[in-house]
Amino acid sequence: MRLVRVSCALLAAAALLLGAGTAHAQAPVKIRIAWVVPIGNWASIIYEKTDLMTHYGKSYVVEPVRFQSTPTMITALGAGELEIADFAFSSFAIAVENAGMSDLRIIADEARDGTPGYYTAQYLVFKDGPVKTIDDLKGKVFASVGRGAAIDIPVRALLRKHGLEDPRDYTTVEGPFPNLGAMLLDRKVDLIPTVPPFAYEPKLMASSRTLFTVKDALGGETELIIWAARDGFLQKNRAAMVDLMEDAVRAVHFFRDPKNHDAAVQIAAKVAKQPPERVGYVFTNADDYQDPNMMPDLASFQRAIDIQHDTGFLKEKLDASKYADLAILKEAVARIK
Repeated sequence: MRLVRVSCALLAAAALLLGAGTAHAQAPVKIRIAWVVPIGNWASIIYEKTDLMTHYGKSYVVEPVRFQSTPTMITALGAGELEIADFAFSSFAIAVENAGMSDLRIIADEARDGTPGYYTAQYLVFKDGPVKTIDDLKGKVFASVGRGAAIDIPVRALLRKHGLEDPRDYTTVEGPFPNLGAMLLDRKVDLIPTVPPFAYEPKLMASSRTLFTVKDALGGETELIIWAARDGFLQKNRAAMVDLMEDAVRAVHFFRDPKNHDAAVQIAAKVAKQPPERVGYVFTNADDYQDPNMMPDLASFQRAIDIQHDTGFLKEKLDASKYADLAILKEAVARIK
């Protein structure tokens, strides 16, 4: 009788262990990834191709979360409502200095501006309007997606070089990217930043002209947007993060391969809710450059942060290399090779 009781106990324990293992397998890590611009930010599009992803739904799942601008992600990350932010160089530095996120880590590239032969973000004025030069912006209204955003700091830095300060010499109003073109065309503002796909809106292209670009403002190629996460999350979920990055890089390879361009355009059209002919620029030289293995260019990222400091938008110098943890990405890429 005792032998039966022991056997039953062992069977019960085994069942519990099996149940725990099954529960673990059914509970992949949920990872919320931020995005702002449809198509332009990876989280908005690559999860349309989960069929390419070996580990999706097994070790992790993703919830893409849309934000108006990168600075608004700082609060969400601090509140535990976001795992991966797609920070601009500017909002990354603000998160470290102002929000005290010393545990923030750069884990991947998302987009570079002004890479030779590729797109650079534009600042547009009305084609027949009064603004002919940067100096003409005195007393005018600048539309921004948010103070400290990727294309907010460059215009402020360039205007400061021309002796123009906000709010003394110009007024800033905020709005989401999809609304900025209409704000300019309705003459509610005098200057807007724009990026694809909004930059290629036919009415906007016909009625506006480029006053300057991010490349003009920052003096060259810039690692504009990176993926960042907090170190505690990375350490706790390292295996899932390696799986996620492996799958993400596989998807990036698909979208950037010219052989897949027609398929990529169809997916982009679905994501942007636009006809395919409006998004034919995607993943070509008319688009931002994205590293095929999502490896960030820390040197140009650092140069942009230095400009941010030199123009007074950061109190202290920040060494971006101290906040980079690329080991997860490198392990993921090595699996693919």
